[in-house]
Formats: sequence, C-alpha cells, structure tokens
Amino acid sequence: MSYRLDEGMGRCTYQIGVEDDGCHSLLDYASVAESARILECIARSLNAVVLERLMIQGEVVQGTNGSSDKLVLSTNKDDLVVVEEPSVLGDGRNNLNEAEENVHLEDEKEEKTEDATIRLGKRPLAKEGTGPVAYTRCELTIQRIETHLLDPTPLSLASIARGTKHQLQSPNHGSANGDNKGGGPRKFDARDRSLSSVSDGVAGATELTTMRQSSAAEASAAKDGPLLKRMDSLAVTPENEDSKPCALNETLSSRNIRIAVVGNVDAGKSTLIGALTTSTLDDGRGRCRTSIMKHRHEIETGRTSTAQSHLMGFKSNGEPISGKDSIRTNKRKTEDEVARESYRICTLIDLAGHEKYLKTTIHGVSSGMADYGLILVNSRHPPTHMTQHHLNLCCSFGIPVIVVFTKIDGCPEHAMKNSKEEVHKLLRAPDINKRPFAVRNEQDIATCIDKLNQSNLAPIIDTSCVSGEGLDLLRKILFALPKRRRHEKKADRPFEFLVEDIFNVPGVGAVASGFVNAGQLTVGSNAHVFVGPTNDGTFMKTVAKSAHIARINTAHVTSGQSACLAFALNKEQRKKLRRGMVVMEANPTATREFDAEICVLKGEGTTIRRSYQAYVHILNVRQSAYAKEIEIVNNNALGLPPSHKAADDDEDGIVLRPGSRAKVRFEFAQRPEYIRPGMRMLFRDGRVRGVGIITGVSGSQVQAAA
Repeated sequence: MSYRLDEGMGRCTYQIGVEDDGCHSLLDYASVAESARILECIARSLNAVVLERLMIQGEVVQGTNGSSDKLVLSTNKDDLVVVEEPSVLGDGRNNLNEAEENVHLEDEKEEKTEDATIRLGKRPLAKEGTGPVAYTRCELTIQRIETHLLDPTPLSLASIARGTKHQLQSPNHGSANGDNKGGGPRKFDARDRSLSSVSDGVAGATELTTMRQSSAAEASAAKDGPLLKRMDSLAVTPENEDSKPCALNETLSSRNIRIAVVGNVDAGKSTLIGALTTSTLDDGRGRCRTSIMKHRHEIETGRTSTAQSHLMGFKSNGEPISGKDSIRTNKRKTEDEVARESYRICTLIDLAGHEKYLKTTIHGVSSGMADYGLILVNSRHPPTHMTQHHLNLCCSFGIPVIVVFTKIDGCPEHAMKNSKEEVHKLLRAPDINKRPFAVRNEQDIATCIDKLNQSNLAPIIDTSCVSGEGLDLLRKILFALPKRRRHEKKADRPFEFLVEDIFNVPGVGAVASGFVNAGQLTVGSNAHVFVGPTNDGTFMKTVAKSAHIARINTAHVTSGQSACLAFALNKEQRKKLRRGMVVMEANPTATREFDAEICVLKGEGTTIRRSYQAYVHILNVRQSAYAKEIEIVNNNALGLPPSHKAADDDEDGIVLRPGSRAKVRFEFAQRPEYIRPGMRMLFRDGRVRGVGIITGVSGSQVQAAA
C-alpha cells in the first residue's frame, strides 16, 4: 500500500472482490466488508485515510435459460446497486490540508452522515438473509495526509483487530451517553483511542487499568514474599469504578527504564537482547542476534558497530510482552505495537564491545541517559581489559551495574569459578568499590533491588540464551528496577532536545532523532524553535511540524522521551544540521570555552598539562578540546607534592597525574557548542583519562539566524 500511495501521488484505489484478470471473485458482503476494514486499518497505520467506500452488488446473477447454476453478467440496470458506506475510522476530511484538496474533492465538501447513501439502485444492500447470495465487490479510495494532521493518538492495529469488529457488530454498542442505539457504524473519539493502551490481560481490551491494588493482591504478596510485594506495588489491577487509563506518553517517559548493555565482543550482548525482546531462545548460531541487527556487516561478522535501542515491554502484572507477532510468526512486533501493549517499558541500549568501536560505546553511555547498566561477561573466559574499561565507564557516570554471566550451558565448572573470581576482584577494586551479590531466586531479587544505589551492591546473575536458564530471573529484575532518573520533574523547565541523528525523509523533510532532556513541546505551525549551534555559533529559527515517539505520531513530547522531530528547513539549512545539536524554544547560547572540575582516573600513566588536547564527551556533544588553564584542587596545607610540579625549565607550570583533581578551562577546537553548568563530562585520548562536571561557561555568543 505504501508503494501504491507513492506511485499515485498520495492516492490509490483498491478493488476488493476482483481477480487479477478482472473477473468477479464471487464473495459475499461479510467477506468483502471484513477485507475493507483490514485495509482501512493498514491505511491508518501508514498515515492515510479512506475517502470513499463503495459497495457494489447485482453485477453477477444466476442464469435464466434453463441452467440455474450458471452465473452470468447482469444486463438489467435495475439489478445493480451501488451504496456509499461511511468509513469505519472516519474519512479524515477534516484532517486534510487545504493545499491537498484538489478538483476531485470540490463536489464532496458536504458533511457525510453516518448512514449509507444509495448512489444507484432502488434497494439497499443484501447483507444477510436466507435468499440467494448477493455477490459483492468494493471500491476503496485511500488518501495519504500529512503526519502532523492525523489524530495524535491513533488506534493501534492490535487493538482494532481485538475489539473493533466486536464493537461495530454489537447491536447494543453506542456512545457513552446512550446514542447510536441502532448498532450502525460510528466514528471513534478520543475516549475510544485511549483504549489502545489497555493491558492485554483484560479480555476484549474493554477494561481500563488503575493504580489501586486490590486486597486479594495484597494477601498474595504477603504470602509469596517481598519480591511479589515489590512487583504488586508496580502493577495495576482492573477496577470497574474510578478507573484511570494508562497514557502512552506516561509509559514512554515516567515508566520507561533505560538500560545500557555493555561487555566484551564475545559476551553475547545482542543475543541476550534478542532473546529478551523476542521471547525466544537462541539456536547457538546467531538466530536471536540477527533478528535485531540492521546492518549487513553486523549480521555477517556478528559484531555490533552502532548504538541501537530496543524496547522490551511488560504488562501490568509483570508478564513480559511477547516480541513475536501472533499473526506473522516469523516477524517481530514493531516498536509502536510493543509500546501500545505495555504498561512498563525497558529500553535496552545495545552497545559495541569491540575495542575498535570503543568511542561509539563511550558516546552511547554518555548520551544514552541510562538508569542502569548490564555488564555482560562470557562465563567460559575470564573478563578482559575491555570488560574493565566498560565497568569503569559506567562507574564514572554513576550508573549502577548488574553483572550477567552468559553462555553457562556446557561451561566447565573450573572456567566458571575462575571467571567469577576475576569479576569479584574487579568489583572490589578501590576505584570501583562494589560488593558482588549472587542472585539465585526471587528472594534475592527482593533483597538487592532497593540497595543498588545506597550500598553499592552489584547483583550477579547466571544466564543462558540457549537453554533459557536465568532469563526469567533477569526479566523479573528488569521489571522491578526503580526509576533512577526522574525526567518528569524537569517538565517545567525550558524545552531542551538533544539531537542524536539526522535524517532526510522524502515528503517530510529534515528529521532529527534524539532525547527530550527537559521541558515539553506541542508541535504544529506555531511551534517555533531554535536549532543549532552551526559552525559559526548561530542558531536557525524554524518550526517543528510533527513528532514521533516509538514510531507513533504524536502532537506533544515531554521530558524523558526519545523522539523524532520534523523541521521546516530549506535546502541550505538542512546541510547545516549535524549530530550534537540542540533544539530549544528559548533563544539559546553557544560557547567555545568552559570551566570544569575534573578528576584524572587511575590506571595507565597519564600526564596532563597546559595545551593538553583530548576528545570530550558532554551528553550528546563530542568534540576535541584542549586545556588552556589548570588550577589544581589541593587540600594539603604544605603545598603541591613534587609529582604535580613541572621541571624548572618547563614554562607550562602544573601537571596532573592519575588521581589528581583540578579546575581546568577547556576550549573547543572546531566549533562552539551548547553546554550549561551541571553537565557531566568525560575526556579521553584513546582510553578514558578522566571525568568531571562543568562549573561554568564563558565567551558566550547568542545569535539566532533569521
């Protein structure tokens, strides 16, 4: 359908009940109506609406020349019946832009009624009855419209397939105030669309979920242990009175846990994510990892080279959402289907493990806004230096970690014991200072789940994606993890959108994907924003036309969501877009110099002095910078130790060694960037050398391009 809409300049017509050679398919009315309904659901998912739905009967009749079984084309015009029926989901004419309305719609500007209109013939359609079958065909005209003109909360295909047919055919189904008692088709309002986020566990998807806990659930929690109490506090139960719908925006912000998955190249990160998101086991030859990989070279080599995010959904009772499509068994559910069916979501960020892609992994952890980190270790081999780098990286950003041992099926006992001893040494090191805690059952989960931040606890779980051992425990931990980053508290701040990637979508224009770090925005013709900074430090003023979250069109984005924004930029402005930009509602500032309080990490020998150049990561910003001024933070009353003093003939002054703390003024080497005090930074020169916090900016320039 997408191809036909593209070829037809946004419009196409489907002939239902007609064979490829033009012959009549001889279908009854019910079959044709069901096919038309499915096509209309598919059209809505492609940002298109049905303009016209014509039902035609009486073209084929039984012969009268002694052969009653023979079917012939009717020559009597009185037998032909053409009826225009209303669209199931609405014709969308109010959503069409005036610029898209052409001469074909000039005759159809009158409001359509809910009843079918007979265009030709003297009798209504023969839908059901004991008489002869009325062979029917349908002509369906579909029109694509702008994405930002569609309803911001469209119905999902899954909810339509489950409940729409029953609601439409039910004779007692009407509006909320008792209207439409005749049982005819009706249009869906905003209340109907809110049902799309109802949990799958409720039969027919007709009951809403509430935040209240039933007394039966409390009794069960007291009986089954602390973990069930924790899960019941997160779960919701259906009630008939004072029910509160689960908003999709809330699911993707306040109930979304972001988890960074890191580890060595052979640890099985993509395989574990594939097994969790698709709810299937691996065959030992890469079936799970190939189901989530996108690039051809990744599938061929088995190595992840980019940072990708995958959604894992949970129902209100903690049961994971199956990632396999119930109808298309060989295909995965799309992100919008998982998001609509879920009450709680875990965003698993798949990062590269090879040393060649270390800078990509550092940027993914820096800009991923991760709540927690999964450190994957191959149980058959001791942890490598890359495992230590990834562990130091998570601890540098203050991210609590969970250690997952993979490939335990068929692993020798001595290899498993050796790997665990080495991991325990890494965790107990002074610069990490974590206490390992083995998780073997649900009671252990309840013990450690609330102590990840306060007591520096590091849970350790043994898993296998081939046998499935330990995967259920891992799913329960992921569901019970508390939200660490409260982005919803920043909704009142000025809007701030961090650009992660840039796309040029045909028919839409420039699209930027990224993370809403603060504030909220309602897109549309009045959503004026500033995008930048460009290479000269200026910002481009434009309009945010439309937005998507988890492949779902929306009119409102809020802090804590990963979203895509479409901008109204011309060709020259689109060339200036790049990764690392920011989108603001207020007039922003760009700076080339900034002050930071840093700490040089212990490890390999590092000497930092004035004019030291390194690669700096500040959230989504990554650029080379060099140190202009260094002021060491010294609490010793006797003065600087000799190791921090330069030689007598050296004019650079102070030098920094591993473990030093200092205040440093950095200057970007290429272009100004948007940064503000309080952002966490990391600098490296091949390896991670130090971390710090920005304390101030200077040399600001505030210019917005007209």
